[in-house]
Amino acid sequence: MNFLFQHLIVLPIVLPLLTAAVLLFLDDQRRRLKSILSVSSTLLGLVVAVTILNRVDHGSGSGNLHVYLASNWRAPIGIVLVADRLSALMLVLTSVVGVCSALYAESRWMRASVYFHPLFQIQLMGLCGAFLTGDLFNLFVFFEVMLAASYGLQLHGSGRARVRSGLHYIAVNLVASSLFLIGLSVLYGVLGTLTMADMADKVALVAAQDRGLMHAGAAILALAFLIKAAIWPLNAWLAPAYSATSAPVAALFAIMTKVGIYTLLRLWTLFFSEEAGDSAGFGQSVLLGGGLLTIAFGTFGMLASARLARLASYSLIVSSGTLLAALGMGSPAVTAAALYYLLSGTLAASALFLLVELIERITDSDETPLADIDDADRLTGEDTNLDDQERPLVGRVLPVSTALIALGFMAAVMVIAGIPPLSGFVAKLSLLSAIVGADTTERALGVSAGWVLCGLLLLSGLASTVALVRVGIRSFWSSGGGQAKATRVEGIAVVVLLAGTFGLAFGAEPVLRYTTAAASGLHGPKFYIDTVLSANPVLRGGGSTETEGEP
Repeated sequence: MNFLFQHLIVLPIVLPLLTAAVLLFLDDQRRRLKSILSVSSTLLGLVVAVTILNRVDHGSGSGNLHVYLASNWRAPIGIVLVADRLSALMLVLTSVVGVCSALYAESRWMRASVYFHPLFQIQLMGLCGAFLTGDLFNLFVFFEVMLAASYGLQLHGSGRARVRSGLHYIAVNLVASSLFLIGLSVLYGVLGTLTMADMADKVALVAAQDRGLMHAGAAILALAFLIKAAIWPLNAWLAPAYSATSAPVAALFAIMTKVGIYTLLRLWTLFFSEEAGDSAGFGQSVLLGGGLLTIAFGTFGMLASARLARLASYSLIVSSGTLLAALGMGSPAVTAAALYYLLSGTLAASALFLLVELIERITDSDETPLADIDDADRLTGEDTNLDDQERPLVGRVLPVSTALIALGFMAAVMVIAGIPPLSGFVAKLSLLSAIVGADTTERALGVSAGWVLCGLLLLSGLASTVALVRVGIRSFWSSGGGQAKATRVEGIAVVVLLAGTFGLAFGAEPVLRYTTAAASGLHGPKFYIDTVLSANPVLRGGGSTETEGEP
C-alpha cells in the first residue's frame, strides 16, 4: 500500500481542523476568500471520503478494515482509528451534506457571523472523528467537539427564537454529555479498557456479579446517544432547535441525529452480539419499543405542524424512530435496508431544510387591483374567476424560479413519504421486505412487533404525504405564486442533494449490495475485533501503522 493511503484515514479529521485554524487568521473583510477556502476544503474532504469508501469496498463478507494507530502504539494502549464500510459510508454522507450546506451558506448566511466557517469546519471535524474513532473516550472527545461547534452554529444569525431554543438545546446536550461520561466511567471500571474492540472481546468474560453493573453503564451510555437520536420522550428539544436555526445549519444538523444512531449501531453490534454470552441481545427490546413510539410521535407531530420547518424537523424524528426500531430487530437484513433508508432520508431532509427558507422568501407580487378587474370585465363582457381573497385566477403566471423550487419540494416530499419511483420508496420497500422476513419474537399489543413496525411505516408515509402536500398547496397554490428569490449556488446545493436521492434510486442494487455487506460485518464483529487488536505499529525504518484485514 502506498504512503498516501497509509495516512489517508486521518485526513477527514485533520483537514477541517487545519482549515478552521487558517480561517481564524483571516479577518472579516476577506469573506470571499474564507468562503472559497471553506467550500474547497469540504469538497476535498468529499474526495477523501469517496477514496476511503472505494478502498474498503473491495472485499467480500465482512469486507476490509483499515486500522490507523495514531500514536504508533498497539490497541488497546494507543489511539486507534478504524475505517470499515459503515464508517466510510457515514463519511461520504457527511461530506455530501457538508458541501451542499457550505455552498448554500456562501450566498448569504456566511455574512451573518464572523466565525461561521471556522465553526462549520470544526463541526465537520467532530462528525468525521466520531465516525472513525475506535476508542470510546475519543468518541466522547469528538462528541464534545461536535456539540461545542453546534452550539455556536445553532445560534448563528441571532434572533429571539434562536436564542431561546438554543439555550434549551445546549442544556439538553450538556445533560447528554454528562450521561455519556458517567456511562463511560462505569464501563471502564468493569472492563478496564475503552478501546471498542477490546471491550467487545471482554464482555463475555465479565463475572456474573459485575454483569449488572456493566449493563447499567451501557444503559446510561445509551441514554446519552438516544437523546441525540431524538427518541421519544427525550426529543422535545429537536423541533424548536432545528426549525429556528438557519437553513444551512439545519441541513447539516440533519446528520447530527444520525451520530446517535451510528454509535448505538456500532456499540450494540459489537458489545451485545451473539458472541457476548449472557449479555447477547441486551436492550434490543427497548430500542425496538422506543423506535415504534418515536415513529408514532413524529407522525402525529407532522400532522399537527403548520410550519414547514417544524414539519421537516418531525420528519427527522420519524426517520430516527424507524432506524432505532430497525436496530432493535437485530437482523442483518433489516440493518442493511435501514442503512439505505438512512442515506435516502438524510439527503431528503437536508434538501427540505434548505427549501424551507427558499419557500418562505416567496412574496405575493402578482395581485391585481379589484378596480382593474372591473375595467377588464366591462371591456370583455366576461366575468373573471376569483380565489378566496378575491384575486384573479385567470392569467396568473407562476415564475420560473418558483416553479423550480416547487419541483424540488415535490421531489423531497416524494422521497420522505416513500412514493415511487424515488429512493424513499425503495428504502421503505426494502425495509418492509426485510422486516416481514425477519424472525422476531417481540410482541407489541399482542401483535408481532415487526408487523407493528410495518404498519407504522405505511402510516407515517401517508401522514407525511398529507402534511407536506398541505403545506405545498398553501405555499405554491393558495399564496398566488409570488416571485421566489434564490441565488444560483443555493439552487445548486438543493439540486445536488436531490440528485443524490435520484442516484440512490437508479443505483439501488449496488448501494443495497454495499449496505448488505456493511450489515454483515456489523452483525459478525469477530473480524472487526481481531483486526483492530492485531494491528501492528510501524517499525523503525519501514512498515505501516495501517493494517488491512481480509475475511
